[in-house]
Amino acid sequence: MDSNFQEALALLPDYLSQHVLLSVAAIVLGTAISLPLAVVAAQRPRLRGPLLGVTSVVQTIPGLALLALFYPLLLALSVFTRHAFGWGVPALGFLPAVLALTLYSMLPVLRNTVTALLEIDPAITMAAKGVGMTERQSLFLVELPLAAPVIVAGIRTATVWVVGTATLSTPVGQTSLGNYIFTGLQIENWVLVLFGCVAAALLALVLDQLLALVASGLAVRSRTRLALAGGGLLIVIGASLIPSVIASGGQPNLVIGAKNFDEQYVLADLIADRLDHAGFRATTRSDLGSNIAFHALAGKSIDMYVDYSGTLWANEMHRHDMPGRQAMLDQLRVWLAREHHIALYGALGFENAYVFAMRADRAKALHIESLADLAASAGSLNIGGDFEIFSRPEWRAVVKAYGLAFAVQRQYQPDFLYRAAADGDVDVISAFSSDGRIALYNLKILSDPKSALPPYDAVLLVGPRYADDPAVRRSLTPLIGNISLELMQKANFMVDRPADKRSPSDVAVWLDRQLVH
Repeated sequence: MDSNFQEALALLPDYLSQHVLLSVAAIVLGTAISLPLAVVAAQRPRLRGPLLGVTSVVQTIPGLALLALFYPLLLALSVFTRHAFGWGVPALGFLPAVLALTLYSMLPVLRNTVTALLEIDPAITMAAKGVGMTERQSLFLVELPLAAPVIVAGIRTATVWVVGTATLSTPVGQTSLGNYIFTGLQIENWVLVLFGCVAAALLALVLDQLLALVASGLAVRSRTRLALAGGGLLIVIGASLIPSVIASGGQPNLVIGAKNFDEQYVLADLIADRLDHAGFRATTRSDLGSNIAFHALAGKSIDMYVDYSGTLWANEMHRHDMPGRQAMLDQLRVWLAREHHIALYGALGFENAYVFAMRADRAKALHIESLADLAASAGSLNIGGDFEIFSRPEWRAVVKAYGLAFAVQRQYQPDFLYRAAADGDVDVISAFSSDGRIALYNLKILSDPKSALPPYDAVLLVGPRYADDPAVRRSLTPLIGNISLELMQKANFMVDRPADKRSPSDVAVWLDRQLVH
């Protein structure tokens, strides 16, 4: 069996169970909110238009944007509750994902319910009143049962939407079938991408068919069909709980965060493997943005991750001076402990710096060796960057130092960024110094004579829960200072290379062996 397929199968129980629980929770909440609102809207025409209008507007917001919008809201609420009550609302993971998906599920349920109630023959409601039923009795005994098949059709539509949109919850820290897709896109593992898409589609089909059985059971008043549908739904939900129940026993679960590129996947797996061998239970939560990862660590949503000194210096400390590599690390260590109770265990031994690179033949033709040379030609060139670079303080510092102004500015998934440079879609890209694809695509790194960019030493951060845990420190100390730039470049290239591509988990095992020997 193909190793990529084996890896995907091994991850399926956790990813699928998390996806099912998230989707079902959102659908149940969305239905519970939408049904009462629909009844009120059907009875009060003045409320009907605004209510349907608001839910329609929510539906137009891209799913990923809606999920992301809940993060800063919950983060602000978390800060308030922590100061006021001593505990914080989780701003990452399940809560923002389920809230966003709940809103996403409401429109079809609300619209179908309102439509079904309004289209009931007035003669039927008059007959109900004629036999002495109150409005409440008429609603629950006559109108809602008649409207039930149409209502369930709305729930079916909401279910398909939610199961699909739930794959986008990965960047806000919620494990789902989207982990296959985001990771697969990043490392160009199309087996993972296809596996995630097919698994999500099959889950949506299964839930849709079970709800279709509910609708037909209601339409023909068949208790057998309703029982079969109810049993099927209970089996799906019950099976999804098994991995969580199994994981709840034994050692507490340590969560290792990772950003959305290959090096982070490898390092997170490396840390998880070492903790597993030390007797801990460790899981990874990947594809986090820089700020989200840091605030997740401070808020105890994750327990550790690898960050970079220049990123922390600029993004979190909001510092723009350059005190030198060691002075920066020392000041970061003090600030992290004082402000966030985060331990900086140390630098891993290599630097993954933001650099700017061009195809070597293109740079030679334009006589560009440095960022200073680039400034003279930038007006006629296109630049590509990852999703973060153009909003980061490092970019503003480079623009200010060299007066860069490009003709076109584009953003790419990090993996596609290097191909864009190699294929000539852009002339310059923001790259990473430890990336093996720089050599693969024959790119030239442009020097930074004005030192506009800070150092980016890879550092291991451990959050408040385990910052002072001696067993954790013992298991991870061998990583400090022992991963050279050459070694990390080799590890990254194993994941990136077009032929004989290896998974991040396999490369993590290889990297650990290099450290031992």
